Amino acid sequence: MITFTLCLVALIAGYFIYGKLAERIFAPDNRLTPAVTDADGVDYIVLPNWKVFMIQFLNIAGVGPIFGAIMGAMFGSASFLWIVLGSIFAGAVHDYFSGMLSLRNHGESLPELVGRYLGKSTKQVMRVFTVVLMILVGAVFVASPATLLAKLTPEYLDITFWIVVIFIYYILATFLPIDKIIGKVYPIFALALIFMALGLLVMLYVNHPTLPELWEGLSNTHPKAESTPIFPMMFITIACGAISGFHATQSPLMARCMKSERIGRPIFYGAMITEGIVALIWAAVATYFFHQNGMGVSDASVVVFEISKEWLGSIGSVLAILGVVAAPITSGDTAFRSARLIVADFMNLEQKSLKSRLYICIPMFCVAGAILLYSLRDADGFQVIWRYFAWANQTLAVFTLWTITVWLVRERKGLSFMMTLVPALFMTMVCLTYITVAPEGIGMNKGYIGWVSSLSLLIGVICFCRWYMKQKAQR
Repeated sequence: MITFTLCLVALIAGYFIYGKLAERIFAPDNRLTPAVTDADGVDYIVLPNWKVFMIQFLNIAGVGPIFGAIMGAMFGSASFLWIVLGSIFAGAVHDYFSGMLSLRNHGESLPELVGRYLGKSTKQVMRVFTVVLMILVGAVFVASPATLLAKLTPEYLDITFWIVVIFIYYILATFLPIDKIIGKVYPIFALALIFMALGLLVMLYVNHPTLPELWEGLSNTHPKAESTPIFPMMFITIACGAISGFHATQSPLMARCMKSERIGRPIFYGAMITEGIVALIWAAVATYFFHQNGMGVSDASVVVFEISKEWLGSIGSVLAILGVVAAPITSGDTAFRSARLIVADFMNLEQKSLKSRLYICIPMFCVAGAILLYSLRDADGFQVIWRYFAWANQTLAVFTLWTITVWLVRERKGLSFMMTLVPALFMTMVCLTYITVAPEGIGMNKGYIGWVSSLSLLIGVICFCRWYMKQKAQR
């Protein structure tokens, strides 16, 4: 428990120390925000600060910080280290700057921001890539909450029933004004999620389970360690619990609802640190579960159900599980909403009228429905979709980090760009190595991991240095 406690303290300290540094570099001021200058009563609406934080937290806290952390715990105590370092130095920085850049540019969606700093060709690629990812998010974030809800309800309310219910909610939340559904139900969902996290945190210290400490080594404890090395597999698996490109697609939603730039650090940086704390708690809980029951259970929903029931009792477990259910549902609905806004941006379709929103929503939900049918009919369908989602998610973070790095080089003096350059290089290395050796990618022998990662890093450094020198010569 010493390592867990130190990691928890480090995350909180990271918000106050490193978060403050990020804020100082960006330099927020008192200019009017898009919620005021571009108000439309649908997507651009001023919301209270506490509600903006709750919505942002729920938007980004999908199954990643829970299911991802549980699966990541199989790798051993290295998962604790990545959750802490990734959240402070990569994920929260990524979320803060992407959110603030959107705020500075009329609430622009991610592809538009990427195009602004990485060029029109990259923007076109990102438009397609991001919309596909959003639809994948909406699809994969249906199955896990439906499975848990089916366990809490009578048998005739099976997984299929709950998938239909959740999907109907997604449709309504996607095209209705943001303050009609999302603004009203999210605070309730947030309370359930916070209860879950605090309840498990208290029980961790009450039960005081024996957890591995960092000084005992960072050996890979995964049951398939030989075929599933820590690098790069763990860094893709934990996903949202440390850094997630998906977050950068959600931040513009709240950038369009904030009344001041000065609340950016608690909204964007703070929400990611909060998510990191949730991931750390679940990684610790899962580690205890695996030590007690072995790693034969690979279904994260089983771990959630059993631990909640054992530690929090019948009533507490229901509330905790509802918190876990709320996380993916509230990420899935805003994923579809983000997709609608991204399509509207590049098609120049106004979104004030219901008819314009339906033009985008109908084909989008047809595609998502087809993916859902595939995941239900094929036994391995969900696993295949999840693996591609996880890689695409982290690849999106790579594009976002490079976009922020370019902005920092151009707009800020000194070595401020190092704040995002280092995580950009690292995540580039992770994503390229993963797609090279993973079965769903090229499938090269794991023995090439060292060579591929080194080559990826070298190419990244060379390309950046050449571009940086050109920038300096033009000044």
